[in-house]
Amino acid sequence: MTDVTAGPPAAPAAMPRAARSQWRDVWDQFKTHRGALVGAGIFAFIVLAVVVGPLIWPFDAQFIDIRSRNQGPSFSHPLGTDQLGRDMLARMMAGGKVSVAVGITAMLLSLVLGTAIGVLAGFFRRLDGPLMRVTDLFLALPLLPLLLVMVMLFREALSSRFGPETGIFILIVVAIGVTSWMQTARIVRGDVLALKEREFVLAGRSIGTPPRRIIFRHILPNVLSPIMVSATLGIANAI
Repeated sequence: MTDVTAGPPAAPAAMPRAARSQWRDVWDQFKTHRGALVGAGIFAFIVLAVVVGPLIWPFDAQFIDIRSRNQGPSFSHPLGTDQLGRDMLARMMAGGKVSVAVGITAMLLSLVLGTAIGVLAGFFRRLDGPLMRVTDLFLALPLLPLLLVMVMLFREALSSRFGPETGIFILIVVAIGVTSWMQTARIVRGDVLALKEREFVLAGRSIGTPPRRIIFRHILPNVLSPIMVSATLGIANAI
């Protein structure tokens, strides 16, 4: 009989690596950008201060104390008091909460509208002309008279349905959002027009990938940079 010498054990088959998402790549790039992290930290601090601050600060923004009016900064009132004795720090946090809420909500509305219109206009040739003419129409409208007309037409209806404060908040957010999406749409459209001719998009089309999957997997992750810039500017403009 012939002895059979056992060879070295076979190496285990390598486990297939999971496909890496482009959204993960975007997050990794964001984590390594020092300026972006500093800006995000400052913005998070402001949001946390105006949301949590009024809950833990001992003074109410509407509390009137005539005996403490026009005081300078002190330990109990770091920013002093106004002519009615109201704490200025409490009033700043209360006003900041409203401003941040309006800015973020209006920015999200304008960002969704602008991104959707820009992507559709850039990716689908048949929609490009009509959507861009609508964008030009909104750009040509006088915004201040339009906002005044919207307030006059819808203020009473929204106030009676949602209450005075909520109704005015909805009206302001919608008025700002629907009149500030045009620049985002034009920027996103230009980037999409350049991206849809790239090799990875053409390869996806050649294998029959649906347009919706191409847009969400290949187009949107590559236009996040101008969208984020537009978002930061949109918050400031809305406020």
